[in-house]
Amino acid sequence: MIFCGRHKGLGAMRRLFTVLIVVAAGSAGLVYFFPEWTRAPAEPAYRLARLDRGPIVAAVTATGTINPTTTVIVGSQLSGQVVEILADYNSEVKADQVVARLNSDQIRARLDAARADLAQTRAMRSVQEAQIKRVLAEIERIKATEADAEAQIARNEALLADAERLVQRQQELRNRGVATEAAYSTAIAQRDAQRAQLDSARAQLASAKAQALGLQADLQVARAQLEAVSAQVLQREAAVRQIEVDLRNTEIRSPVSGIVIQRNVELGQTVAASLQAPTLFLIADDLRHMEIAANIDETDIGRVKPGQKVTFTVNAFPGRTFEGTVKQVRLGSQIVQNVVIYTTIISVENPRQELLPGMTANLRIETDLRENVLRAPNAALRWRPPGAEPLVPQAPRGREAAGAADEQRPTGAEGRRLMAEFATALKAELAPPADQQKEIDAVLAEARRQIGAAVRTEQNPDARRERMRALWTETMDRIAALLTAEQRGRFADLRERFALNRDEGRATQRGRVYVLGADGKPQAVDVRLGATDGSMTEIISSRLEAGQEVVIGGGPQPPEAASSSAMRTPRFGF
Repeated sequence: MIFCGRHKGLGAMRRLFTVLIVVAAGSAGLVYFFPEWTRAPAEPAYRLARLDRGPIVAAVTATGTINPTTTVIVGSQLSGQVVEILADYNSEVKADQVVARLNSDQIRARLDAARADLAQTRAMRSVQEAQIKRVLAEIERIKATEADAEAQIARNEALLADAERLVQRQQELRNRGVATEAAYSTAIAQRDAQRAQLDSARAQLASAKAQALGLQADLQVARAQLEAVSAQVLQREAAVRQIEVDLRNTEIRSPVSGIVIQRNVELGQTVAASLQAPTLFLIADDLRHMEIAANIDETDIGRVKPGQKVTFTVNAFPGRTFEGTVKQVRLGSQIVQNVVIYTTIISVENPRQELLPGMTANLRIETDLRENVLRAPNAALRWRPPGAEPLVPQAPRGREAAGAADEQRPTGAEGRRLMAEFATALKAELAPPADQQKEIDAVLAEARRQIGAAVRTEQNPDARRERMRALWTETMDRIAALLTAEQRGRFADLRERFALNRDEGRATQRGRVYVLGADGKPQAVDVRLGATDGSMTEIISSRLEAGQEVVIGGGPQPPEAASSSAMRTPRFGF
C-alpha cells in the first residue's frame, strides 16, 4: 500500500512537470515567432496626402420640379353643356384652334331677338330723320312766304304813298274849285284800300314768322327724339355685340400653340362659370424649353447668380446628366419648416422632349470654378493633433463685419509674405517669359519697398490700411499692363483670389493644416482658403507647395481613446 501511494504521487508530479515544460516551450515559441504580440504597441503612423494643383468646382445642391416655361389654363367664361371636345391629352394645338364647344341654342335665340330689336330701333330712327326733313322743308316754305309778304308790304307801301299824294293833289284841286268832289272821294277810297292791303300784308308776314317759330320748336323736338332713338340704336347694337361675344365664347379656343397636358372636361358635362372660370384644359406652350423651380436655402443663395451652369439628374433616366442655366433668383422668400428658402428658376433645353412636366430634378449648381489652383483634402483641414488649440474663428462676413475684416487684412511682414505668395502663384499659373518675368519682379520689388515704408510711416491703422489697399491696386494695375490679352484673363482670376479689398472681392476663410517636421512631429501651417467642392479645398495663401504632404489622420490618440484601445488589445503572458 505504501509503495502504491508513493508510485501515484510520483506519477502526478511527472505529469505536472511535463505540462509546465510544454507551457514554457509554447511561450518561448510565441515570443520568438510573434514578438509583436508581447511588445507594447508602437506609436501609430500618420496618414498623409499630397497637395496638388487642379480645378475646384464649388457647387450648391438642391431639388426642384420641372415645369414648362409657360403653362396656360384654358377655361370657359360661360355656363353651359359641353357638346363637342376637339382635343385630348398630348394633343398638339395651334393658337386660336377650337378645342371644345358649348351648347349655343339659347344664345342664338337671344341673338336673333336682339337683332330684331335693333332693326326696329333703326326704323324708328329713319322715321325721325324723315320727320326732321319734313319740318326743315316746311321751314323753307315759311321763309318763302315771309319773303313774299315782305315784298307785298313794300309794294303796298309804295302804292299807299302814291295814293296819299293823289289824295293831297285832289284836295288842292278841290280847294281851288278845279277838281270835283267825286274825284277827291275816289282818291281817298284808293288810299284807304292801299292802306288796308298794307295792313293785310303785314299781318301775313307776322303769321309766317309765327309759323316759323313753331316749326323751329318742332325741329328741336324732332332732333331730340332722333338723338334718343340713336342712343337706343347704340344700346341695341351693344346688346347684339355682347351676345355675339357670348356666341363666340361657346367655342373654347386655345390662346397659344402647344400641347395639352391636362383635360378636365368630359362630353355632356355642364360647365358652371358663375363664380370663377372653370379649368377645362392645361396647355404647355413649348415642351422643348422647360424650367426648374428649385428651393435654395438662405445659407447658399448668396452664391447663386444668373448665368451659372447647372447639372441635374432625374429618376426616370438613371445615370444620365442634363444641363441647364440659372435664369432668375426670385427675391421673395418662403419659410418651410423654420428654414428660409428662395425660389431659383433654371432654364433647361429639352429638344427631344424627354423631360416631362412634374419630374423631380436633383440639381447641382456650379457657383465657382477655379482652374489650376493648389488643393488640399478637406480631411487635412479637419484633423488636428490631441491637445491642439482650435483655430480662432474668422470674423463674420458681410458689411456689418467690415471692421473685423479690416483687422485681418495683412500689414507689414504679412503683407510682404502675401506679395511673395502672389508672385509664386503668378509664376506658376501664368508662366511668363524670362523678360516679362523680370519686369514683373521689378514691380513686385517696388511694391514690397512701398509696403515697408507705409508700415513705418503710417501710425493710424485706418490710414495704413487705405495706403496698403491703394498700393495693392496700383501694383496689380502695373502688372496687368505688362501682360498679354490671353494672360490677363487668368490674371484677373488670380487677382481676385489674392484681393486685399474684401468688400469688392470674395472674402476668404482661415484654415490650418499640419505637416510633419524633421522630428516626425506635426507642425501647424495657417492657410487662407478659397472655393471647395466638398472633398477638396482651394488654398489661396500659405507656405505650402504642390507635392508637399499634409496630415489627414492617424498619429497618437487622446488618452481616453488610447485607454479604450488598450483594453481591446490582446496580451499574452503569465
